[in-house]
Amino acid sequence: MALIHSLEKEGNWLFRHRGPLPAVLFLLAVPAVYLADYSSMSEGYLHGLNVLSVFICSVGFLIRAYTIGTTPKGTSGRNTEQQVAEQLNSTGIYSIVRHPLYLGNYLMWIGIVLYTKNFSFVIIVSLLFWIYYERIMFAEERFLERKFGEAYLQWSMKAPAFIPRLSRFVKSNIPFSIKSVLRREYSGILATVFGFAFVNLLMHALHEHQWRLDDCERYTLIVTTLVVVVLRTIKHQTHWLEEEGRS
Repeated sequence: MALIHSLEKEGNWLFRHRGPLPAVLFLLAVPAVYLADYSSMSEGYLHGLNVLSVFICSVGFLIRAYTIGTTPKGTSGRNTEQQVAEQLNSTGIYSIVRHPLYLGNYLMWIGIVLYTKNFSFVIIVSLLFWIYYERIMFAEERFLERKFGEAYLQWSMKAPAFIPRLSRFVKSNIPFSIKSVLRREYSGILATVFGFAFVNLLMHALHEHQWRLDDCERYTLIVTTLVVVVLRTIKHQTHWLEEEGRS
């Protein structure tokens, strides 16, 4: 099999099975936290890393939220069975980067990873992310090239794959919808908050031999869980978050 076909096949397989990946990161976090040397870090330094972690994660969420809130039905979904694209997105955030959702994912993950204060773990996860998602992006782009032809090629030459080129921003012709974000992103928010709480719990358990959460993590987890339960109930029991022309 030619390398180009092999990469596409691997990318499609990884695309369909990308769901369990966060669970792998949770498992890898255990040795990462165990091996981190928190005793050599000052309280101010630890606090600064915590703030930076949350900031990076928040930027990733905002990228995902803007992407999902400004794209039409049939694109930028959570589909796992096959590639879907009823039209080619080329305005809004797609005018400055071709894979904004994966960029958002990376920043959200790396924010949680940085929260462990283990910089070797940050490098390892970054490399694993690139190896994993490079193939998925390759497969997606092959699909888009076959479906949209010259239009895709022209767009791909202007918009970078992963690092945004802000100077090329073109306002989206799809108005931002907060309903789309609330309907589609609540599970990701809960997973992110759970990730921070899990790392915090590990730090106390492995280095202080206490199974506890700090007040901030505990209250944030409780509030987020309640909000998610409400949003999930609204989504499945009412039509309040439904919109015509949106996934």
